This record gives sequence, C-alpha cells and structure tokens, in this order.
Amino acid sequence: MEFEKFKAHPLYQPLLLGMITLLASASLAWASRATQAAIEAAEARDLRALLTQVLPEGFADNNLLADSAEIDLGADKPLQVYRARQGETVKGVVFKVTGKGYGGEIIILMALDKAGRVLGVRILKHTETPGLGDKIDIAKSDWANGFSGKALDAANAASWAVKKDGGDFDQFAGATITPRAVVQAVKGGLETFARHKAAFLGEPTGEKS
Repeated sequence: MEFEKFKAHPLYQPLLLGMITLLASASLAWASRATQAAIEAAEARDLRALLTQVLPEGFADNNLLADSAEIDLGADKPLQVYRARQGETVKGVVFKVTGKGYGGEIIILMALDKAGRVLGVRILKHTETPGLGDKIDIAKSDWANGFSGKALDAANAASWAVKKDGGDFDQFAGATITPRAVVQAVKGGLETFARHKAAFLGEPTGEKS
C-alpha cells in the first residue's frame, strides 16, 4: 500500500524517468568502453593495410603505424607522416593530402620515396558522382596508378595537370573537375615534401637554436 501511495505522488514519474535515463546512460557508457578497444584495433588494421597498398611490395620492413611523426607546416593541424624504413634507413614517406572535387572533399593517401618520386596514390574518401568521378577509386579503374614513378621539378611542372589543361593526366568524360582536383592535390603534396624534406624524413635541418 505504501508503494501504491508513492506511485500517486507527483514526484514518482520524474524520479522513475530519471532512474531510467541514468541506467540507459550507464549502459551506453559501458558499451562504448567495451567496444572502443576493438574499434581502435580495427581502424589501425585498416590503416596499416592502406599504408601497405601505396608502397611497392618489400619496400619497407618496419611498422609504419609505430613510425610516424607530426610535421608542423604552419597550418591549423600538423601533418601526420608515416616513415617507411629498411632497417634504420628511411626509404620513403606516406601522408594524406586533400582536394576539392565536384562532390566535396577528396582525401588522398600518397607515398613518396626519399627523392620525391611517387610510389603510389590511393583515394581514401570521396563523394564524387558514381559512374563518372568515382573512377579515381582504384576499385573502379586503374587511373590512380598513373601517378606511380612520377616526380615534380621545374622542367615538368606544367605536365602536372589533366590533358584538357595541357598536362599529362587523363580526365574522365563528363567529369574533369574530379581528376583535376586529385592531380593538383598530389602535386601540392610533392611541393610540400620538397619544401620540408628534412622534416618529412626526420633528418637534421642544420638550423642552430
């Protein structure tokens, strides 16, 4: 009877709702903690696989995820660089660049050897038009493989453009904006590497403090 009287009390419903909310929040927090480790492990596994894809087979013998550094380029956010080594020698680097495509931001993973030559390029994320701009994805076509082996210098800078703009790279029928954005982003990555080569490779800069 006392409980029945309490149920009729004006505070009963708010207290019950509060207890349910508290239990639900606690359950969600527990589930989040329980699955966080698995999620992080899966993300690390996926990233490790992507880092391997842009490097030639056998190019590096180190764990790239454990051999990374943040490079301060004066931007809002430091650039995460993964160093590919053979033994103790840095042979190349892997990092992300972004371009502005027709459908939005295009996130690109690119690998360079220490001389600044492209080892591989893969598109990590995009929202380009299916059947047109999505040909930048290696699963749709081998267009991205056209970057491998290329470098940037003063003599060939003009060739780093799609053919419609006088460069060497194919555009897609009905979708020039997308490949143009990727080419310019990769070119920008090469320029950034050239300006900050020592930092990318973890070499002394020769500057005195």
